[in-house]
Amino acid sequence: MSDSPSPVSRRDFLHRTGAGAVLLAGGVLAGGTAAAAPARGTTVPARRIAAPDLDPLALLKKMLSFDTQNFGEGGVTRPHAEMLKAVWESAGVSAEIVPTPKADNVHLIARIKGTTAAPPLLLLGHSDVVPVERAKWSVDPFAGVVKDGEIYGRGALDMKGANAAFVTALLRHLKEGGRFDRDIIVLTDCDEEAGQYGSRWLAENHWDKIDAGMVLTEGGWFLAQKDRTTPMLITVTRQDKVYFNLDLVADGTATHSSKPNPDSAIAKLSRAIAELDGWLAPVTLTPVTREYFSALAKATEDRPFEHAIELLLNAKSQEARERAAAVVVRRSSYPWLHRALLRTTHAFVIENAGYKENVIPSTATARVNCRGVPGGQRPRDFLAKVRELLADRDVQVKLVGAAGETEEDALKRLDDTFAKPPSSIDSPLFTAIKDAAGKTYPEAVFAPALFEAGTSLYPWTSRGVPGYGVYPYVLDNDQLIGMHGNDERISVAALGQGTEFMYRLFDRFRVR
Repeated sequence: MSDSPSPVSRRDFLHRTGAGAVLLAGGVLAGGTAAAAPARGTTVPARRIAAPDLDPLALLKKMLSFDTQNFGEGGVTRPHAEMLKAVWESAGVSAEIVPTPKADNVHLIARIKGTTAAPPLLLLGHSDVVPVERAKWSVDPFAGVVKDGEIYGRGALDMKGANAAFVTALLRHLKEGGRFDRDIIVLTDCDEEAGQYGSRWLAENHWDKIDAGMVLTEGGWFLAQKDRTTPMLITVTRQDKVYFNLDLVADGTATHSSKPNPDSAIAKLSRAIAELDGWLAPVTLTPVTREYFSALAKATEDRPFEHAIELLLNAKSQEARERAAAVVVRRSSYPWLHRALLRTTHAFVIENAGYKENVIPSTATARVNCRGVPGGQRPRDFLAKVRELLADRDVQVKLVGAAGETEEDALKRLDDTFAKPPSSIDSPLFTAIKDAAGKTYPEAVFAPALFEAGTSLYPWTSRGVPGYGVYPYVLDNDQLIGMHGNDERISVAALGQGTEFMYRLFDRFRVR
């Protein structure tokens, strides 16, 4: 018998390497600013705004230099917050770091005082980023490398790039001496990617600091024509897909690895995954997605693509809808995005099995991350269909709920989320977004949309506050796929144009 040590799992390796995120307590990291914060209560003239802070690329490089990786339990965001706090204070804007129970995992709240008591506008941008696989990047993911007209870095797209555009656009208004008709709150939060102390924790403990009348965060995509650069469709998301997880669990006989047997948990799980991987949930169209695809048909210069979308929208049967959807996805320059907007999706994200190379394990588990279309297929119906599909695969399909939550309780909670209406398009913020899009991208089509992922908007939208999302830069499909992937990047030119879009958006709230 061999008692050779078990190998370190990839996930354990990532956790171990991530635990050493660099921190200079109360100071700055490479690329950060060393500007000292003014004394409390001191008003700093707007003219002291540093020139680099008015340049979105320079500010984004600063932001990317901070390693704010979140491995599932929060990241180290304090140095990033200290840097950004100094930027705000150099512009005469009060900014406050809000600590959480996890050391060095903090929120930053800046508030630009307005001229009236109108409900504030809140900008919500997270500082944490997902982990990186350094060996698979072509550049240092925390160096802000510019190459071939693109800036690379973890968070360049999601969402430090958006944060840089938000902040520099506001600083430009302040530099000009501009004032706004309401307070503008800029929340740079933590634990958006994962963790206990994100926006919900902040709302429960410090709602007075973030109480607002409308919120803008990450979301809507700015898509290009097939040439990958010409703006085609400018969207603002007014609704997120419904997030839930399933676990596929296979049980087998544990025994010595020298005696392979047909009752292998890993083999059972693999067969179930293969079965589920070859299946797509049914296409569903809602008022929100119908409006989106109608706008896409108007926007595209690809006539066969336009025709396929029209067939999808006019389909009279589910069979015809499925056929048309397949053509839409095949013709699209953003096929993964458009497939995701048409149905509940399921993605295999974590697999656990085994603990030693000379033991056949008794259990194997795969986590399946699912995103449902609000108003489309209910999560409980999707779960029932997956169980039916895998009924002969000898695996359990478990809905992952909160601690102590029964399956039915979890399904009821998802039913409530599923039934929540999208944010109203009758708000000053939505109007400002639409107007800015028309001025910045006059040849493109504008449309509200569904976000295929999720955001931190719940504390506001659950209170009836309208919340919207934009990533304010035109992306091609390769850049879009880099979100949460390797070599994440955005176009430098698109970042500049996106910052101009944000400047025009804020101009709507400027006092004349």
